[in-house]
Amino acid sequence: MVDAVEILWTPAGQNLPSLGSRALVDVTDGDTPNIRMPVRMLSIDTPEITARSSDKAADIDQEFLQLAEWIRQGKAPVTNTFREYILPKLETGSGGSLQFKQGQQASSFYKAKSDERLTRESGRKRNLFVRSADVPFDRFGRLLAYVAPSYSKTERAQMTRRERATFNLDLIESGWATPFILFPSIPGELDLPIFLESAVSAMENKAGQYVEEFFLPAYEYRMCEKLHDITKKLVAGQELSFPEQLEWRSRYCADMRTRRLYGPEAYTDIPEPYRLWVWPDDVQEAIGKLNLVPKE
Repeated sequence: MVDAVEILWTPAGQNLPSLGSRALVDVTDGDTPNIRMPVRMLSIDTPEITARSSDKAADIDQEFLQLAEWIRQGKAPVTNTFREYILPKLETGSGGSLQFKQGQQASSFYKAKSDERLTRESGRKRNLFVRSADVPFDRFGRLLAYVAPSYSKTERAQMTRRERATFNLDLIESGWATPFILFPSIPGELDLPIFLESAVSAMENKAGQYVEEFFLPAYEYRMCEKLHDITKKLVAGQELSFPEQLEWRSRYCADMRTRRLYGPEAYTDIPEPYRLWVWPDDVQEAIGKLNLVPKE
């Protein structure tokens, strides 16, 4: 019979998604299984391919055109400032199709770049270097990390910081990813200037996505999908509380140049490379740790 114990504890853990039987790669010893799992690359956002097909992407084109009409009619829960910012992007008529096409292009770029950088001159493959975030997993159970080829100490001593950079930075430099720095997982003081320089250069040189003037960064694309669904319910007469109407945008945004903190829809006042996103639950901590100043 087991003796009664006086220690009571509820661990603050997180369930990871079901990885399936193929996720088990091998077993090193009795308590060390090696598994395959998804990684969400930090500080970047690449175009979505969630439409899954060109036909579905074309349907989203029409949904975004309908959303633009509702916004012009004053039926969508948006501010006037956001209205003027987002309408040109929605009224291209290709918001869904362009996102899907650019998502495929971003994926092809990453696959080619990773194959190139992970292959030694001898043809042998390098190992992968992975550095996790302050918060290791997102709400989908994906590991949040920076990913790069693994170099030896001798190799690193002969390389610049840019030469041994992460794939995250490669995608920013190519223009196939937009900056998406989310507090508290901010690049270090030596890496952030390189990151911002690459982001600004991609914009100025119209690399990758930036060749299209009115493309939707992936985070705006997801916001517009949610905004369409919410507005559709309102137009149909469904009653939604004020918080429910605003569920399409929840993150605050700080300007990394001025430390000004903006409300969820006012991020448009900040040039894209300098946006630092903050979840509502983290606002007070971010204000304290980064000395942010709420915009009046």
